[in-house]
Amino acid sequence: MISLNGWNKAARALPAALHSTKGVYKRCQTYLGPNLASLNPEQAYTLRMLRNSNSSDNDVFERARLSRDARFDGRFFVAVKTTGIYCRPVCPANAPKSENVSFYPTAAAAGEAGYRPCLRCRPECAPGTPAWEGTSTTVQRGLRLIADGALDDGDIEELSDRLGVTSRHLRRLFTKHLGASPLAVAHTQRLHFAKRLIDQTTLPMADVAIASGFGSTRRFNDAFRQTYGRTPRELRRRRAVIAPSAGLTVQLPYRQPFAFDRLLQFFAGRAIPGVEVVRDQRYLRSITMDGVNSIVDLSDVGGNVSLTVHGAGTRTLLPIVQRVRSLFDLDASPDDVAKVLEKDEHLRPLLGKQPGVRVPGVWDGFELTVRAILGQQISVAAATTLSGRLAKRYGDPISISVPGVDGDAAPHLVFPRPEKLLRARLGDLGVIRSRSDTIRRVAKCVVEGQINFDPAQGVDEFCRSLLTVKGIGDWTAQYVAMRALKDPDAFPHSDLGLLRAFDSPGDERLRPAELRERAEAWRPWRAYAALLLWSSDENSGG
Repeated sequence: MISLNGWNKAARALPAALHSTKGVYKRCQTYLGPNLASLNPEQAYTLRMLRNSNSSDNDVFERARLSRDARFDGRFFVAVKTTGIYCRPVCPANAPKSENVSFYPTAAAAGEAGYRPCLRCRPECAPGTPAWEGTSTTVQRGLRLIADGALDDGDIEELSDRLGVTSRHLRRLFTKHLGASPLAVAHTQRLHFAKRLIDQTTLPMADVAIASGFGSTRRFNDAFRQTYGRTPRELRRRRAVIAPSAGLTVQLPYRQPFAFDRLLQFFAGRAIPGVEVVRDQRYLRSITMDGVNSIVDLSDVGGNVSLTVHGAGTRTLLPIVQRVRSLFDLDASPDDVAKVLEKDEHLRPLLGKQPGVRVPGVWDGFELTVRAILGQQISVAAATTLSGRLAKRYGDPISISVPGVDGDAAPHLVFPRPEKLLRARLGDLGVIRSRSDTIRRVAKCVVEGQINFDPAQGVDEFCRSLLTVKGIGDWTAQYVAMRALKDPDAFPHSDLGLLRAFDSPGDERLRPAELRERAEAWRPWRAYAALLLWSSDENSGG
């Protein structure tokens, strides 16, 4: 077995690996000795980072920096020692000398090391990186909670309790995997979001401070002076003039390629009448956040998804943005997905037709679960019709005007809350009795707290909870995990549409067990494989 002392020495070498160019991995081998097989998964991952962050990996980063390769944008950040600034790899400024730069895996890591964001390339506008990519499960869940505002009050003890670990262990995990502490990650998130609001909106500074989670204008101003050396008002004077709009509009960057049309097609076929609308290359839907009803309006503007929020207060803007990013899978890494899936001869041509495939998310996990129950063993169109009838009877009406969309053509219903479906009678809506009973059971479990859609929980734990409900099977659990919990490896292997995608004349249809075995080669991106396969059959995919 590897000694604790040897492992600790190796782990301490990790931060240096991200900006050193020689000998780190070899030093770790010396510390750990020849018996590497006894590493646990997280230790093995750290060693992989050390191995992959040696001179050859830094050479890749260096070439990406010098060529301004957009494929690496957001994957690492370049810190310039002579100026104290960190940049994106695509920064248009003159490239500094190699000996004057260091590489950091995240903007938070560069910020915690004392560097400030570049005002030319604007690191806050870099496309995101999926929370699950190359990190431990605990870090994945922690990042999702931080994105939802779990550290807006700075309470790391509460966050660690929700994740089931000690605060000390959580800090150690974040430092090892992201190069920064949880508080630094949360601070960078708030700072970058505030900078985007300063640049892209006409919101008063007090509203920007509230929307970005700073809590007070004084903390907001102090953070900008310390980080940028300028006040927020001075930064706003540098931007171009912005025309006022009816709603609050922000731009959400994504990593290209991005199959936006396919996403719209998926949502259009499943849009709940009155709740969701897809028209004119736009997606609109009603939402409720902190008891306030509003409408989100999304469209692709090339390199960014334009999000306009109608009717929401500034305090809920950041969680709305984070949920929309999940809804449209904006942090996905299409190159990483393609590297795995293109090895399968059946998926390769589908990838060619749909570069940049995304897994559609959902606004509300309970809504999706109800929709998935209604869709059991019937067509997508029939499930959409039933969902619309349910929303019309039990949903709450809203009246929010959207420019360019008249009257009932805009979303005018909010999907019913679990409390309203506890005793719902759905038989006269065309829902069979067993499905109605299952919906009521799920509503009861959600109201009583037995089932929740908290991203802090593990996917396996969630699926086990959902499967305890009579009428819920593995297909429903995997489908909800795929879209509501954003598990990139969720895979409903018994889905008829997935099995049908492999049909060929004269051959028997693939069995679920055979498909599950074949899909092992698609890990950890089986959810993306499912979307590709569903794309060959419009009447599949829940």
